[in-house]
Amino acid sequence: MKFWRVLVSVMLLAAIGAAGAAAWWLNRPLPLSADTVEVDIELGTAPRDIAQAWVQAGVQTSWLLLYEWFRWSGQARKIRAGSYEIGPGTTPISLLNKMVRGDETLAVVRLIDGWTFRQFRGELAKADSLKPTTSGMSDTQVMAALGEPGVSAEGRFYPDTYAYSKGSSDLAVLKRAHRAMKKRLEAAWAERATDTPLRSIDEALALASIVEKETGVPADRGKVAGVFVNRLRIGMPLQTDPSVIYGLGESFDGNLRKRDLLADTPYNTYLRAGLPPTPISMPGKASLMAAVRPDPTRALYFVSRGDGTSEFSESLAAHNRAVNQYQRGK
Repeated sequence: MKFWRVLVSVMLLAAIGAAGAAAWWLNRPLPLSADTVEVDIELGTAPRDIAQAWVQAGVQTSWLLLYEWFRWSGQARKIRAGSYEIGPGTTPISLLNKMVRGDETLAVVRLIDGWTFRQFRGELAKADSLKPTTSGMSDTQVMAALGEPGVSAEGRFYPDTYAYSKGSSDLAVLKRAHRAMKKRLEAAWAERATDTPLRSIDEALALASIVEKETGVPADRGKVAGVFVNRLRIGMPLQTDPSVIYGLGESFDGNLRKRDLLADTPYNTYLRAGLPPTPISMPGKASLMAAVRPDPTRALYFVSRGDGTSEFSESLAAHNRAVNQYQRGK
């Protein structure tokens, strides 16, 4: 009987010791081969393979210990797919919690107000760890993939900073930007002035895209929109250089010449009345609101003062004087 008591005591002490060692290991920071260690976990990856992936990536411990911890915790099957990054101080407990929460490492891409869709796509192509799903698609095919076949891509994506999981598709980011623009545009259209000459939500987007390109400082935005709205009301050509430049496409060399203003493209607002057939850029929220609720003004003209601000005029004679003063130095 004494032997069995001793044996039970020894086994109990061993269990306590093992438990203490396990507790010590679980709460001890994992040694890393670098300042940060990253692992991408795909959907359906087995817990054993996840443990091995962390060790191969630079976690300096036994993959078997990690795997047994995942399994013993009862949460191994709750680990979520995604991109994860850990740094100094990460313990086996905090590592597992991070994966169970789906606390992924996110990258960001910034899409700027006033960019064209071509610029948007160029930025997405350079974005960190973003799969180029649309790289072989035309703009038309991209819009079809977004459920809007036949709709021009220009102006249909909201400029903002978008966070995404590493390994995400560029199409997923475009979907979010597309939804965001729809939401912003519909909200702006719902607040439009009752006397607006704009006949549709698409016209509002086209005008907002011009306002975005023509505004040098935020304080002038509502007045710039007011000038174009006044012109639309009286049937006066919009005569906006950014629209002409957009129509020239990649042939534009950065210097707008007289011959360019005479080039008959659908976007030449010197030769053609009304709004261009599509937006010419991706407008932000402020430009959307300015287009539908412009500042009250009688001005029909404006010219840059050279410091980002604009000089507004109600008559052509006053405008010509402003041009001479600010553009020609007379």
